[in-house]
Amino acid sequence: MLLLCLGLVACPRPVRPPAPAPEVPPQPAPTQPAPPPGEAGATLYQIDPQASVLHIFVYRGGTFARLGHNHVMTSKSLHGRVWMRTQFPASGFELSFPVADLIVDDADARRAAGADFPTDIPAADKEGTRKNMLRKEVLDAESYPNVAVKSATVAGSLQAPKITARITIKDASRDVVVPTNIVVNGDRLTASGEFDILQTDFGMKPFSVALGALEVQDRLRVRFNLVAAKR
Repeated sequence: MLLLCLGLVACPRPVRPPAPAPEVPPQPAPTQPAPPPGEAGATLYQIDPQASVLHIFVYRGGTFARLGHNHVMTSKSLHGRVWMRTQFPASGFELSFPVADLIVDDADARRAAGADFPTDIPAADKEGTRKNMLRKEVLDAESYPNVAVKSATVAGSLQAPKITARITIKDASRDVVVPTNIVVNGDRLTASGEFDILQTDFGMKPFSVALGALEVQDRLRVRFNLVAAKR
């Protein structure tokens, strides 16, 4: 996610090409999340924050985009649970992470992201990006300290899941289709995938200067790898 983050500094690199709009189900009639694992028949898994990670990729835009650079925001503070039932559509999950714990432009995360994310980012620039993303117009960390994600609908099967997540950032919630790969191996469950969201869908104002000549794109890419252990 959640999720989420902004900022710009100098570095002439390619800009990510425009992508199609995120796959967002119709919002007017909220769906009911799967029931929590209080009933018999649910296998409960606890998310391991030390083994789980979520990356948020932020892309520069505008006429002078080449004067800025892209960013990676990383959360290693994911907490939550997954419950699995024999009837897969009765399964579900809930998780959250504190926005103040987001790591800005971790060198290893940038290196893994590829050539569009050079690792030579000065510490002062990282701190400036961090302050920008936590301010009221973006994540408003003081008023809304956490991003929350939970299952809205679960369909398909363990081998071919079709998952819609309900993401809450600040005081806005949106349902987003999340392509996910799930593997259960003994007492260990892993779930990985990626999806896009728009900042403006969650009441965030993308960073922009010089009448939009240098700005942050509205679209964010979220990539996650969750590891959970059976309780």
